[in-house]
Amino acid sequence: MENNFLIFIFVFAFGTIIGSFLNVLIYRLPRDMSIVFPSSHCPKCGHKLRWYENIPVFSYIFLKGKCNKCKTSISLKYPIVEILTGLSASLSYLKWGISIDFAFNFVFLALVIAISFIDLDFKIIPDELNLIGFLSGLIYSAIRADFSIIDALLGSFVGAGFLFATAYLYLKFRGIEGLGMGDVKLLAFFGSYLGWFGSLFVIFVGSILGVIVGLTLAYIYKSEDKAKFEIPFGPYLSIAGVLYLFFGEIIKNWYLGV
Repeated sequence: MENNFLIFIFVFAFGTIIGSFLNVLIYRLPRDMSIVFPSSHCPKCGHKLRWYENIPVFSYIFLKGKCNKCKTSISLKYPIVEILTGLSASLSYLKWGISIDFAFNFVFLALVIAISFIDLDFKIIPDELNLIGFLSGLIYSAIRADFSIIDALLGSFVGAGFLFATAYLYLKFRGIEGLGMGDVKLLAFFGSYLGWFGSLFVIFVGSILGVIVGLTLAYIYKSEDKAKFEIPFGPYLSIAGVLYLFFGEIIKNWYLGV
């Protein structure tokens, strides 16, 4: 029991370190900046972070959420991303143990976190992240006992194809873009992990979440033209994707009456 607890703590700490790297991706990818150079620094004054200023979560607390030099406030998003990634690693460990399944599914979750925060801030989903997700799903499918490359490709085709058709019809009949191609590619990524049934689940549940949040925000902010009230779709698809990743077998069996 004690060993399991220590492993759990280690896995969480490992996840926060990955979360720190995700913060780099979230900040730099949408700005077309190198993710390697320069080293971590304050975006306001350029102060290069010392090692003790770059410890996930703890440095934010130690620095009281401010740059050590210019005292500019540091976004709460940074520790949130690190904690979410740590929790993702821990939950993955609880479900899959230390295994190949853990490694690939944690990659899924880490990418989902980065994609969601980028989409929330910039309303774009970088192709690089979708491509990494899609390729990792294909590689994972080649070594899974319950899933084949055919299942992965079919899931990608069904998910991306359905969303692309929806986006095309919306643009054709409404004359405005309702979905971006980043969302379509995101479904190709999800489908390679979750299969065709999972892709449809993600679209259905993600759409419901998006509509609920969109209408709520439109009401709160009294948007006169709700058709042009733009919200990113990626985070809601991502929530649905995470639900299916952890509970997909239960969901599918319930739906099929097994």
